[in-house]
Amino acid sequence: MKLKRYEDMNLLELDVMKEISSIGTSHAATALSKLLQKEIRISIPEVNILGYEETVDKIGYIEELVTATLVRMSNEVNGLMLFIFKLDLANAVLEKLIGKQYESFMDLDELAYSALEEVGNIIICSYVNAFTQLVGVEIDLSVPSSTVNMLGGVLTVPIAEYGYETDKLMYINAEFIMDGKKLSDGLLMLPDIKSLNDILEKLGVS
Repeated sequence: MKLKRYEDMNLLELDVMKEISSIGTSHAATALSKLLQKEIRISIPEVNILGYEETVDKIGYIEELVTATLVRMSNEVNGLMLFIFKLDLANAVLEKLIGKQYESFMDLDELAYSALEEVGNIIICSYVNAFTQLVGVEIDLSVPSSTVNMLGGVLTVPIAEYGYETDKLMYINAEFIMDGKKLSDGLLMLPDIKSLNDILEKLGVS
């Protein structure tokens, strides 16, 4: 039966998305490790289908400043990829790349902002590349766009984009681990409903 909303996925379908996400986030951690020349591990991800407020609460709080990188997917899968930097992860990355840390995202200079956008893009591309190989689909990615905004504002973008189909978000909850510290982030893969059905059909679970 075709899904009409994210929340229609059954446990088997969610488990399949979790397995794919585990491999995708592992590839993302490997790419980040190579970029920073630092050992980085990733916690086992959870895939949650959550409402707007639930997603905000899982990642942080509504007025928390974050940096987010957004990439649009097209071709055989249409939708959005959104990677959210919290300040601890951003500073760990920026310390290795440019030797600086920042008290707030409002203090970012152009170099730091560009570095985070590039890292966000690398993480998304690594995840999507692993995804395309596993599922056997072709996905084209747009040029990334980034913003510094409150978490609540960032998460209104996918809600506005796909509110006509669903008011839920697919949140992949995994943490990067560097120097023994868990660093917070947020990754959302948001295929439109047709694409989600196509993915699950290709994997033989729809």
